[in-house]
Amino acid sequence: MLGGKPTLPGDKEHGMPTDPVARFLAALDPEHRQAVGARPGEEQRQLAAAWERELEADDELDTLDELSPRAAEAEAARRVLDRETG
Repeated sequence: MLGGKPTLPGDKEHGMPTDPVARFLAALDPEHRQAVGARPGEEQRQLAAAWERELEADDELDTLDELSPRAAEAEAARRVLDRETG
């Protein structure tokens, strides 16, 4: 931990998290990241798996991913949380 802030496991070369849960948390806005981060680990893993399925299954996200991978990941994360609460 640097400066009291938790770090996410990642790809040192690109600075991107490699763990699915860490990648999912990184795709969330700060408010949702904190809320999901406080949930039990199994719940986080289930949400991360749903997020990965969303990224793989949606052609619209494939197109967005080519333009902006972070935007595609954020949109998939938003969809997963919307489905869960909606």
